[in-house]
Amino acid sequence: QGGGSAVIDMENMDDTSGSSFEDMGEMHQRMKEEEEEEAEGEAGAGEEEDGEFLGMKGLRGQLGRQVADQMWQVGKRQASKAFSLYANIDILRPYFDVEPVQVRARLLESMIPVKMINFPQKIAGELYGPLMLVFTLVAILLHGMKTSDTIIREGTLMGTAIGTCFGYWLGVSSFMYFLAYLCNAQITMVQMLSLLGYGLFGHCITLFVTYNIHFHSLFYIFWLVVGGLSTLRMVAVLVSRTVGHTQRLILCGTLAALHMLFLLYLHFAYHKVVEGILDTLEGPNMPPFQRVARDVPVVSSAVLNTTAKAIALTL
Repeated sequence: QGGGSAVIDMENMDDTSGSSFEDMGEMHQRMKEEEEEEAEGEAGAGEEEDGEFLGMKGLRGQLGRQVADQMWQVGKRQASKAFSLYANIDILRPYFDVEPVQVRARLLESMIPVKMINFPQKIAGELYGPLMLVFTLVAILLHGMKTSDTIIREGTLMGTAIGTCFGYWLGVSSFMYFLAYLCNAQITMVQMLSLLGYGLFGHCITLFVTYNIHFHSLFYIFWLVVGGLSTLRMVAVLVSRTVGHTQRLILCGTLAALHMLFLLYLHFAYHKVVEGILDTLEGPNMPPFQRVARDVPVVSSAVLNTTAKAIALTL
């Protein structure tokens, strides 16, 4: 019995030892599986983090593109608005949409003073006629420079004439509009430009006649009659649009003085002033250079003859 119990104990020991070995193997297997699962989990977490990072980068890039597109669209709209504002001809079309018959009628009306000043007189709100009159006055001034004794150097004096005429038209119109605003006159800037521009028709007639017929008495007659009629027309229109005797006196007196004195300046002082400016900028008048034939020395002619003979013998 003792031997049998020992054998049974050995078998039990062998069974326990075998089970322990199996448990160790299972534990080792489980540890490997856990390590693999942990490795897979870490790899998955790393991929998720990379995906999140790439997603943030993609989102930022998309936002940047959207912001750039919005800025481009805003800039494009502003540029198109500015271009349409300055390049659209429809803005200026109403001021130049006029028939030649209407221009002719308004030229004749500019020489006829109105009688009714109890209600505001109508003023043409177009700029075609005044602009053509300013260019006509420029051409008359250039013609007067050629017919007078003024010496024209360095080409024509078109720039000076254009500056004088347009400077008077725009400058005096702006000044009179400001004065009319102070005197509560019912007139706009376009109407003032049109009124003063058509008022230059008398100046054009007077200067064209007196530049070709050089008589001072004739100029004074045209200055009083033709220039006076165009000035009276403008004064009457301003009187009809101004309330108050003091305001009428200030506004109309200023306009009449400027308009009549400008005609005197163009006839008497314009050429002298321009000539003085040219003398200041270019110096006093100098006679043009002339080509003078020079005598060839005898020695140089002999040398040339000898050289020609030597070349002929060589050939």
